[in-house]
Amino acid sequence: MSNPIVIPFSTTIHVRDTCLCLHAQRAARALARRFDAALKPCGLTNGQFSLLMALNRPEPPPMAPVAALLAMDRTTLTAALKPLERRGLVAILADPKDGRGKLLALTQDGMAALVAALPIWRDTHAAVEAELASGDAAGFRQDLINVSR
Repeated sequence: MSNPIVIPFSTTIHVRDTCLCLHAQRAARALARRFDAALKPCGLTNGQFSLLMALNRPEPPPMAPVAALLAMDRTTLTAALKPLERRGLVAILADPKDGRGKLLALTQDGMAALVAALPIWRDTHAAVEAELASGDAAGFRQDLINVSR
């Protein structure tokens, strides 16, 4: 019988206190809950708001650049689009340049949902930025962008 390998509890505490991934996950969940609650009167989640905003373009985009912007794979994006399409907020169109491809279009109802949600997002976002202890929202945002590349 061999001796089991044991990680000291002090290591657990160290990881808990220093792990950037853990703290980013906790912050992301807290932010998601906060924005979900704020956007609930508009009938949107924070993820749906981000997806609709990603479609607010002069021309309907193909799926790949939207998936890349949202850091999703195409399967996850397709699943996220389904409830929005059922509600009439998004239209999925055949790409006339590529019969196999799809274009994602924000509908008039989708634009109306964004118009209703945007002031709520702005207020919530400003409140979150005001709570940053460093006061450097731009620097924090750039650090997150750099890590996510």
